[in-house]
Amino acid sequence: MKGLPSRLLLALLLCILYGSTFAFIASNIDSTTITQFDDTVISVVQGWEADWLTPIMKTFTFIGSTKVVILLVLIGFAILFFGLRNRSQAFFFLFVMAGTGLLNQSFKFAFQRARPDTNRLIDITGFSFPSGHTMLAFSLYAVSAYIVWRHIQTATSKVALVTFVIFMFGMIGTSRIYLGVHYPSDIVGGIAASAFWVIVATAVYGFIQRRRQRKFGQ
Repeated sequence: MKGLPSRLLLALLLCILYGSTFAFIASNIDSTTITQFDDTVISVVQGWEADWLTPIMKTFTFIGSTKVVILLVLIGFAILFFGLRNRSQAFFFLFVMAGTGLLNQSFKFAFQRARPDTNRLIDITGFSFPSGHTMLAFSLYAVSAYIVWRHIQTATSKVALVTFVIFMFGMIGTSRIYLGVHYPSDIVGGIAASAFWVIVATAVYGFIQRRRQRKFGQ
């Protein structure tokens, strides 16, 4: 109980931060500020284009694709449900990922932002904002880290886990800019939207779990 208010306060502050970030980008997509930001970052990232780097970026985009994410979610669910026999974490994991996909499609339909039309290195259809690859990647690796964090003890392992998570969704997001299929603001907006959703979901899940533990005297 002593730690509950501080956890809720931190969750609230982070939700305000990420919610405000997403709202700012969403309401200023066509503004000079966002356009200048996008143009500057695109110029830098696409300036890295090289024969050896393009296949790497395509690989990260493939890892972040819907088909691969669904496969990883099913594997994760199976491990939690059948392997570790932790049904609450298994359904929590599935709920977060399903919610992320639903949110992304809802946002895309609501904003209907066209994708960049210059220097594309892969073919793609659909709307641009927010980035589905980024949202799914952030939620997948963030919620996985949340679950794994509870099972590791050493500081080195925790640092390695956080580093891996940041690297994965960071590279997947960057690959979308590099390949010319997303604006940088799509990536930042995707991270903000998923972060907001994951924080709300984990805060509610943690609260429910603590209540269950107190109820059953665990």
